Amino acid sequence: MPRAGLTPDRLVAAAADLADEAGFERVTLSALARRFGVKDASLYSHVRNLQDLRTRIALLAGGEMIDRIAAAVEGREPGRDTLGAFAGAYRAYALEHPGRYAATQIPVDQSLVTDSPAMRRTADVTYGMLRAYGLEEPDLTDAVRLLRSAFHGYCALESTGAFGAPRDVQASWDRAIDALHVLLLNWPGEGTTTDV
Repeated sequence: MPRAGLTPDRLVAAAADLADEAGFERVTLSALARRFGVKDASLYSHVRNLQDLRTRIALLAGGEMIDRIAAAVEGREPGRDTLGAFAGAYRAYALEHPGRYAATQIPVDQSLVTDSPAMRRTADVTYGMLRAYGLEEPDLTDAVRLLRSAFHGYCALESTGAFGAPRDVQASWDRAIDALHVLLLNWPGEGTTTDV
């Protein structure tokens, strides 16, 4: 019998909070059971295993993150304005919710991604922003990967205090977004090479 008051949604929300507090890698079924004052076995009526729980955290966090990004870009001018709002919302979520954000970086079964309204919305918002730069496939996918790498790398370094130079971190972020905007405006054509 499932314990009264425990639901999959409640467990996942608590696990996401635990991830933010202690770190995503420290989320275990035992730690979650302790939080609710129950035995580990009580959780198996709601989640299959630890991987299932972590996947659910990833999907929850992905939905929260794209909601924040979509709200930030709504009504913005295409181009630098939208890119800046998108990037700012991404960074704010990553820094405010480190455990949830870490969950968004794990591999998730593609069938779950396809079935997730939040993941489809992520693709719609992200690709929509980049189409305003005149990009089409395969450049769209390449640009998504570039932006994700840039945003993730910056947030990962910032979160650990790795930027030690006296230059203001926000100022560097703003310049990085300016540079990405210029790059997207001047995206190289397929097969373009640059002599150095």
